[in-house]
Amino acid sequence: MNTTIEKQPENIVKVDIEIPAKDAVDFYNNAAKKIAQYVNIPGFRKGKAPRNIVEQHVGEDRIKHEALENALPRIFSQVIKENDFDVVAQPYVESYNFKLGEDLKIVAKLELRPEVKLGKYKDLTIDVDEYKIPEDAMQKSLDGLLQQHATTVIVTDRKTIASDIVVFDFEGYSNGEKIEHGDAKNYTLDLAHSSFIPGFAEQLVDRPLGEEFEINVTFPEEYHEKKLAGQPATFKCKINEIKTKVLPELNDEFAQKVGPFKTVDDIKADIQKYLDNQKADADRVNSERAIFEKVTSDAKVEIQQSMIDREADQLAEEYRQKLSMQGFTWEQAVEAQGYDNIMKSLKEDAEVRVKNSLVIDKIAKEEKITVSQAEFGAKLSDLSKLYQIDTPTMIKQLAQTPGVFNAISQQALNEKVTRFLVENNKVNLK
Repeated sequence: MNTTIEKQPENIVKVDIEIPAKDAVDFYNNAAKKIAQYVNIPGFRKGKAPRNIVEQHVGEDRIKHEALENALPRIFSQVIKENDFDVVAQPYVESYNFKLGEDLKIVAKLELRPEVKLGKYKDLTIDVDEYKIPEDAMQKSLDGLLQQHATTVIVTDRKTIASDIVVFDFEGYSNGEKIEHGDAKNYTLDLAHSSFIPGFAEQLVDRPLGEEFEINVTFPEEYHEKKLAGQPATFKCKINEIKTKVLPELNDEFAQKVGPFKTVDDIKADIQKYLDNQKADADRVNSERAIFEKVTSDAKVEIQQSMIDREADQLAEEYRQKLSMQGFTWEQAVEAQGYDNIMKSLKEDAEVRVKNSLVIDKIAKEEKITVSQAEFGAKLSDLSKLYQIDTPTMIKQLAQTPGVFNAISQQALNEKVTRFLVENNKVNLK
């Protein structure tokens, strides 16, 4: 096999390949035999028809296509190995000339990994804003714990207040039409933690039991149902029940009921431990991010648009799945945000992700950082524990998704490179 290499823009190499006529005929004959195995030809058992009969039945072009499909993976593998190419996408054939008795000529293009020029990535000193535990964090944690163990009692002798829970009927109208799914009977709403339309819960305050009244609100401009976005609405309401929360007293008896504590001081010590761990985690994450952002910003790499487009397509698919889990569709997102705006954002994120990946791989190569079989196995074990599935079952499930094991290995490599960068650079928390 003879090859001629021509470098082209965007990290593409054009490869002219010549396969000796004898080898090309072997490809052709093997393909004819393979086709004969599954094509029904009258008068012949499967696999027993001679080449000329197979040609008459399916045509030379189909046999040549089969021959190329079978041979190209080995041909490309040899070209890549002989030239030490680092390809980032499947090679593709631009043209070919396949005439029996003549050398097989193939023109193919391969997309190579961009060259990364690292800046300084060791012995850096980077200032990072230190995470500060909010002054009211302890009190908020205690208040939250009391809220979790609050009881409710029914109130009948007063109007609603902003901290109440109300049970009420409502029926909504907008522009003279009844709102679809905009009504309910005996709906329970915590007025202090409402996710209703802004201004809705506030107008349920200072209302007596049994009163029928109307409230007026305006749907947000970004409301998911386009017909209602930015539109005024009126809701007919009636309060059926008022409940108020009764918080327990924060004392040693309460402490003994809610956990393995003896006193309130034990609860506070446990909360402080959590807050300290939260601070340590925040400082660690912020430090890792600051180091990595510095290293990637100092690295120079020209990324071809095709790599960004492929990554953007992957991000778009992830976005579709996320929307589906939230009960929305891609079409609704496009209608609300605009296709161009979504894709612009995805491509910006894709460029960052591609550069990050290239920089990580370059550092790993420079520092000879690899993921061992044991480390990969540990990663799979962690995932099995996370999803509460035994490891063999999880491996079988993951194997059904192409590329998932490469993604897990890449994630493990990312973590090792991140640890290397943290260990070899200094952070000043300020």
